[in-house]
Amino acid sequence: MYDVIIVGAGPAGISASLYAKRANKSVLVLYHGESQLEKAHMIDNYYGFAGGITGSDLYNEGIKQAEELGVEVKNSEVLHIAMNASMNYEVTTAEANYEGKALILSTGNKKIKPNIKGIDEFDGKGISYCAICDGFFYRKKSVAVIGNGDYALSEAGDLENIVAKLTILTDGLPAPETDKYEVITKKIKEIKGDGRVGAVEFEDGSELELNGIFVAQGVAGGADFAKKLGIALDGDSIKVKPDMSTNIPGVFSCGNINGGLLQVCKAVYEGAEAGLSAVKYLKEKAK
Repeated sequence: MYDVIIVGAGPAGISASLYAKRANKSVLVLYHGESQLEKAHMIDNYYGFAGGITGSDLYNEGIKQAEELGVEVKNSEVLHIAMNASMNYEVTTAEANYEGKALILSTGNKKIKPNIKGIDEFDGKGISYCAICDGFFYRKKSVAVIGNGDYALSEAGDLENIVAKLTILTDGLPAPETDKYEVITKKIKEIKGDGRVGAVEFEDGSELELNGIFVAQGVAGGADFAKKLGIALDGDSIKVKPDMSTNIPGVFSCGNINGGLLQVCKAVYEGAEAGLSAVKYLKEKAK
């Protein structure tokens, strides 16, 4: 059991971990995949670095600082987050399950929209990005999950006992390691339908009739977890109060997933607010 679990190891998540750990709380940071910060060739507008610093160096130094303070940092893909009966948060990764009294989301916004004709036209009309949210509407129907990683398999697991037929479409990428589901690796040309999703057409001219498509490419982002937890969103950004709390007790959000100015300085500030607010929440919960 951890006091605080933080999903994301960029400036926001690491800043939150530092403040929570310095308040003598047990803190776990989970992250996976490349951060947007790592892609920055040079950052020359952040306080304290007269000659600039590469995004990769700043990112890695942040993780090192947290670890030296005693924060537990694990590179592990988060697949699922849920609240349990004790009002704690159960976080499932590809390797293990963890439980925390408070949760901080700082993943950035990683939702990947496939470059497929029809993906925008049928958004909300048979195309969904959340199996737990919308799976119920496809009872005993034929659906597909677009993706080829652990996140896609996790979404398929949430659908398998609801739908009549489930297919994983990798859109030209290698097949995931599974023998539970039918997998089609052909490149998708177009999503078709009359007002709603009716089929996908592959580049070889063949078609697969479908009632719905769930998109789960890459890894889950903050908006994906927010939808599953019932957190209020503004588009793909999480709605937060000034203290970075969400509408769900014990869940806080910081960094790019909150929208607004997408800068390191803002992420660090919001991370500090989220970390301190999580500590305050834990004190009040313990009363």
